[in-house]
Amino acid sequence: MDRKVQALLACLFLLTCAAPQHSDDDDGGGWSRSEVGLQDEGPCTIDVLDSTLLTHHQFIEHYAYRRPVILTRITDNTEFRLLCSRTNLLGWFGDRRVRLSTANTYSYRKVDVSFQEYVDFLLKPQSANTLGSDTLYFFGDNNFTEWSPLFDQYKPPPYLLPGTTTAFSFGVAGPGTGVPFHWHGPGFSEVLYGRKRWFLYPPDQEPHFHPNRTTLSWLEETYPLLPPQEAPLECTIRPGEVLFFPDRWWHATLNLDTSVFMSTFLG
Repeated sequence: MDRKVQALLACLFLLTCAAPQHSDDDDGGGWSRSEVGLQDEGPCTIDVLDSTLLTHHQFIEHYAYRRPVILTRITDNTEFRLLCSRTNLLGWFGDRRVRLSTANTYSYRKVDVSFQEYVDFLLKPQSANTLGSDTLYFFGDNNFTEWSPLFDQYKPPPYLLPGTTTAFSFGVAGPGTGVPFHWHGPGFSEVLYGRKRWFLYPPDQEPHFHPNRTTLSWLEETYPLLPPQEAPLECTIRPGEVLFFPDRWWHATLNLDTSVFMSTFLG
Protein backbone atom coordinates (compact mmCIF):
# COMPACT_ATOMS: atom_id res chain seq x y z
CA MET A 1 0.00 0.00 0.00
CA ASP A 2 1.22 3.52 -0.85
CA ARG A 3 2.83 5.15 2.23
CA LYS A 4 0.83 8.34 1.84
CA VAL A 5 -2.39 6.37 1.63
CA GLN A 6 -1.30 4.54 4.78
CA ALA A 7 -0.72 7.90 6.48
CA LEU A 8 -4.12 9.13 5.41
CA LEU A 9 -5.81 6.01 6.73
CA ALA A 10 -3.92 6.37 10.01
CA CYS A 11 -5.13 9.94 10.33
CA LEU A 12 -8.69 8.81 9.62
CA PHE A 13 -8.35 6.27 12.42
CA LEU A 14 -7.19 8.97 14.83
CA LEU A 15 -10.05 11.24 13.85
CA THR A 16 -12.59 8.55 14.55
CA CYS A 17 -10.98 7.47 17.82
CA ALA A 18 -9.95 10.79 19.33
CA ALA A 19 -11.21 14.32 19.72
CA PRO A 20 -10.95 16.33 16.47
CA GLN A 21 -7.78 18.34 16.10
CA HIS A 22 -7.74 21.95 14.97
CA SER A 23 -6.75 22.42 11.33
CA ASP A 24 -4.11 24.91 10.20
CA ASP A 25 -6.13 27.82 11.54
CA ASP A 26 -9.47 28.13 13.24
CA ASP A 27 -11.27 29.48 10.19
CA GLY A 28 -9.81 28.50 6.87
CA GLY A 29 -7.70 25.39 7.24
CA GLY A 30 -4.69 27.33 6.04
CA TRP A 31 -6.46 28.16 2.74
CA SER A 32 -8.39 31.38 3.19
CA ARG A 33 -6.77 34.77 3.39
CA SER A 34 -9.32 37.44 4.23
CA GLU A 35 -7.07 40.25 3.03
CA VAL A 36 -7.33 39.00 -0.56
CA GLY A 37 -10.91 37.76 -0.39
CA LEU A 38 -13.88 39.52 -1.96
CA GLN A 39 -16.02 41.15 0.68
CA ASP A 40 -19.40 41.60 -1.04
CA GLU A 41 -21.52 38.52 -0.40
CA GLY A 42 -24.54 40.11 -2.08
CA PRO A 43 -28.17 39.46 -1.12
CA CYS A 44 -29.61 36.03 -0.47
CA THR A 45 -32.79 35.39 -2.48
CA ILE A 46 -32.80 31.60 -2.09
CA ASP A 47 -34.69 29.77 0.66
CA VAL A 48 -32.39 28.77 3.53
CA LEU A 49 -33.83 25.91 5.61
CA ASP A 50 -32.80 23.85 8.59
CA SER A 51 -32.78 20.35 7.11
CA THR A 52 -33.87 18.81 10.42
CA LEU A 53 -37.22 20.52 9.81
CA LEU A 54 -37.53 19.39 6.16
CA THR A 55 -38.61 15.84 5.38
CA HIS A 56 -37.49 14.06 2.25
CA HIS A 57 -41.08 14.18 0.99
CA GLN A 58 -41.19 17.95 1.49
CA PHE A 59 -37.87 18.33 -0.32
CA ILE A 60 -39.17 16.36 -3.30
CA GLU A 61 -42.50 18.20 -3.35
CA HIS A 62 -41.27 21.77 -2.92
CA TYR A 63 -37.71 21.91 -4.26
CA ALA A 64 -36.35 18.89 -6.14
CA TYR A 65 -38.00 19.81 -9.44
CA ARG A 66 -38.93 23.41 -8.77
CA ARG A 67 -36.24 25.70 -7.37
CA PRO A 68 -32.90 25.77 -5.54
CA VAL A 69 -32.64 25.66 -1.77
CA ILE A 70 -29.84 26.02 0.80
CA LEU A 71 -29.85 23.45 3.59
CA THR A 72 -28.17 23.73 6.95
CA ARG A 73 -27.39 20.89 9.37
CA ILE A 74 -27.94 18.34 6.60
CA THR A 75 -24.72 16.40 7.23
CA ASP A 76 -21.81 16.61 9.65
CA ASN A 77 -18.60 16.71 7.62
CA THR A 78 -16.44 18.09 10.42
CA GLU A 79 -13.91 15.28 10.13
CA PHE A 80 -13.77 15.47 6.34
CA ARG A 81 -13.24 19.22 6.59
CA LEU A 82 -10.24 18.72 8.89
CA LEU A 83 -8.76 16.27 6.42
CA CYS A 84 -9.05 18.91 3.69
CA SER A 85 -6.80 21.47 5.37
CA ARG A 86 -3.96 22.83 3.26
CA THR A 87 -1.32 20.96 5.25
CA ASN A 88 -3.13 17.64 5.02
CA LEU A 89 -3.95 17.78 1.32
CA LEU A 90 -0.45 18.86 0.35
CA GLY A 91 1.09 16.22 2.61
CA TRP A 92 -0.96 13.41 1.11
CA PHE A 93 -1.49 14.52 -2.47
CA GLY A 94 1.10 17.24 -3.18
CA ASP A 95 3.11 15.07 -5.58
CA ARG A 96 0.04 13.59 -7.30
CA ARG A 97 -0.98 14.81 -10.75
CA VAL A 98 -4.28 16.63 -10.97
CA ARG A 99 -6.17 17.64 -14.11
CA LEU A 100 -7.14 21.30 -14.41
CA SER A 101 -9.87 22.71 -16.64
CA THR A 102 -10.19 26.18 -18.10
CA ALA A 103 -12.91 28.15 -16.30
CA ASN A 104 -15.02 29.01 -19.31
CA THR A 105 -18.50 27.76 -20.06
CA TYR A 106 -17.36 24.84 -22.17
CA SER A 107 -14.08 24.03 -20.35
CA TYR A 108 -12.24 22.97 -23.48
CA ARG A 109 -8.62 22.88 -22.37
CA LYS A 110 -7.17 20.42 -19.84
CA VAL A 111 -3.77 20.72 -18.17
CA ASP A 112 -2.07 18.16 -15.90
CA VAL A 113 0.17 19.43 -13.08
CA SER A 114 1.12 18.26 -9.61
CA PHE A 115 -1.25 19.35 -6.87
CA GLN A 116 1.70 21.09 -5.16
CA GLU A 117 2.41 23.10 -8.32
CA TYR A 118 -1.25 24.08 -8.61
CA VAL A 119 -1.36 25.32 -5.01
CA ASP A 120 2.00 27.13 -5.17
CA PHE A 121 1.69 28.83 -8.55
CA LEU A 122 -1.88 28.77 -9.89
CA LEU A 123 -4.07 29.06 -6.79
CA LYS A 124 -4.11 32.84 -6.56
CA PRO A 125 -6.55 35.77 -6.70
CA GLN A 126 -7.97 36.49 -10.13
CA SER A 127 -8.63 39.88 -11.70
CA ALA A 128 -11.83 40.70 -13.59
CA ASN A 129 -10.04 41.10 -16.93
CA THR A 130 -8.65 37.54 -16.96
CA LEU A 131 -10.39 35.41 -19.59
CA GLY A 132 -11.96 32.12 -18.64
CA SER A 133 -9.74 30.32 -21.14
CA ASP A 134 -6.70 31.63 -19.24
CA THR A 135 -7.94 30.49 -15.83
CA LEU A 136 -6.99 26.95 -14.76
CA TYR A 137 -9.37 25.51 -12.22
CA PHE A 138 -9.17 22.32 -10.14
CA PHE A 139 -12.69 20.91 -10.04
CA GLY A 140 -13.88 17.52 -11.19
CA ASP A 141 -11.64 15.26 -13.29
CA ASN A 142 -10.60 13.72 -9.97
CA ASN A 143 -8.52 10.54 -9.90
CA PHE A 144 -10.82 8.47 -7.70
CA THR A 145 -8.29 5.66 -7.39
CA GLU A 146 -5.74 7.96 -5.72
CA TRP A 147 -8.20 10.19 -3.86
CA SER A 148 -10.74 7.56 -2.77
CA PRO A 149 -9.37 7.17 0.80
CA LEU A 150 -10.24 10.85 1.27
CA PHE A 151 -13.53 10.93 -0.67
CA ASP A 152 -14.78 7.84 1.17
CA GLN A 153 -14.94 10.00 4.32
CA TYR A 154 -17.33 12.51 2.78
CA LYS A 155 -20.97 12.29 3.87
CA PRO A 156 -23.21 13.36 0.97
CA PRO A 157 -26.64 14.90 1.53
CA PRO A 158 -29.17 12.14 2.25
CA TYR A 159 -31.83 13.51 -0.12
CA LEU A 160 -31.83 11.62 -3.42
CA LEU A 161 -34.06 11.97 -6.44
CA PRO A 162 -35.88 8.83 -7.62
CA GLY A 163 -33.83 6.84 -10.12
CA THR A 164 -30.56 8.71 -9.58
CA THR A 165 -27.11 7.80 -8.29
CA THR A 166 -24.42 10.08 -6.87
CA ALA A 167 -21.07 11.18 -8.30
CA PHE A 168 -18.57 13.44 -6.49
CA SER A 169 -16.55 16.36 -7.84
CA PHE A 170 -13.97 17.88 -5.52
CA GLY A 171 -12.35 21.26 -6.01
CA VAL A 172 -9.94 23.89 -4.67
CA ALA A 173 -9.99 27.41 -6.15
CA GLY A 174 -8.65 30.89 -5.46
CA PRO A 175 -10.46 34.19 -4.74
CA GLY A 176 -12.17 35.69 -7.76
CA THR A 177 -12.29 32.42 -9.68
CA GLY A 178 -15.42 30.55 -10.60
CA VAL A 179 -17.28 28.99 -13.48
CA PRO A 180 -19.45 31.18 -15.75
CA PHE A 181 -23.06 30.29 -16.55
CA HIS A 182 -23.74 26.73 -17.64
CA TRP A 183 -26.26 24.00 -16.88
CA HIS A 184 -26.36 20.25 -16.35
CA GLY A 185 -28.23 17.75 -14.19
CA PRO A 186 -29.28 18.31 -10.56
CA GLY A 187 -26.97 18.16 -7.58
CA PHE A 188 -25.68 19.55 -4.31
CA SER A 189 -22.69 21.77 -3.54
CA GLU A 190 -21.02 22.06 -0.14
CA VAL A 191 -18.27 24.49 0.84
CA LEU A 192 -15.71 23.09 3.28
CA TYR A 193 -13.49 26.18 3.49
CA GLY A 194 -14.08 29.69 2.20
CA ARG A 195 -17.21 31.25 0.72
CA LYS A 196 -18.83 30.65 -2.67
CA ARG A 197 -21.37 33.02 -4.22
CA TRP A 198 -23.99 31.44 -6.49
CA PHE A 199 -26.14 32.95 -9.25
CA LEU A 200 -28.98 30.88 -10.74
CA TYR A 201 -31.69 31.18 -13.41
CA PRO A 202 -34.47 28.71 -14.30
CA PRO A 203 -34.07 26.67 -17.50
CA ASP A 204 -36.35 28.94 -19.54
CA GLN A 205 -34.49 32.15 -18.59
CA GLU A 206 -31.08 32.03 -20.26
CA PRO A 207 -28.83 34.74 -18.77
CA HIS A 208 -26.88 37.24 -20.84
CA PHE A 209 -23.18 36.33 -20.60
CA HIS A 210 -20.08 35.75 -22.69
CA PRO A 211 -18.89 32.13 -22.37
CA ASN A 212 -15.23 33.18 -22.15
CA ARG A 213 -15.72 35.99 -19.64
CA THR A 214 -15.42 35.07 -15.99
CA THR A 215 -18.14 35.30 -13.38
CA LEU A 216 -16.19 38.12 -11.72
CA SER A 217 -16.24 40.22 -14.91
CA TRP A 218 -19.97 39.47 -15.36
CA LEU A 219 -20.59 40.59 -11.77
CA GLU A 220 -18.75 43.87 -12.30
CA GLU A 221 -19.94 44.68 -15.82
CA THR A 222 -23.37 43.09 -16.43
CA TYR A 223 -24.92 42.41 -13.04
CA PRO A 224 -25.25 46.09 -11.98
CA LEU A 225 -27.21 46.89 -15.17
CA LEU A 226 -29.77 44.08 -14.88
CA PRO A 227 -33.40 45.18 -14.62
CA PRO A 228 -35.27 43.68 -11.66
CA GLN A 229 -37.07 41.11 -13.82
CA GLU A 230 -33.71 39.76 -15.02
CA ALA A 231 -32.07 39.48 -11.59
CA PRO A 232 -30.83 35.99 -10.72
CA LEU A 233 -31.61 33.98 -7.65
CA GLU A 234 -28.44 34.25 -5.61
CA CYS A 235 -26.77 33.60 -2.29
CA THR A 236 -23.34 33.05 -0.75
CA ILE A 237 -22.81 29.72 0.97
CA ARG A 238 -20.38 29.10 3.81
CA PRO A 239 -19.01 25.96 5.48
CA GLY A 240 -21.82 23.85 6.88
CA GLU A 241 -24.29 24.94 4.20
CA VAL A 242 -25.31 22.87 1.18
CA LEU A 243 -26.95 24.30 -1.93
CA PHE A 244 -29.25 22.16 -4.08
CA PHE A 245 -29.67 23.11 -7.75
CA PRO A 246 -32.41 21.44 -9.86
CA ASP A 247 -32.00 19.89 -13.28
CA ARG A 248 -31.02 22.23 -16.15
CA TRP A 249 -30.92 25.37 -14.05
CA TRP A 250 -28.39 27.91 -15.30
CA HIS A 251 -25.80 28.70 -12.66
CA ALA A 252 -22.51 30.53 -12.22
CA THR A 253 -20.19 30.54 -9.21
CA LEU A 254 -17.70 32.97 -7.71
CA ASN A 255 -15.24 32.00 -4.97
CA LEU A 256 -14.97 34.92 -2.56
CA ASP A 257 -12.02 33.34 -0.74
CA THR A 258 -9.71 30.46 -1.46
CA SER A 259 -12.33 27.74 -1.31
CA VAL A 260 -12.42 23.98 -0.90
CA PHE A 261 -15.69 22.39 -1.97
CA MET A 262 -17.45 19.17 -2.92
CA SER A 263 -20.33 18.75 -5.37
CA THR A 264 -22.60 15.72 -5.42
CA PHE A 265 -24.15 15.26 -8.85
CA LEU A 266 -27.34 13.24 -9.22
CA GLY A 267 -27.30 11.32 -12.49
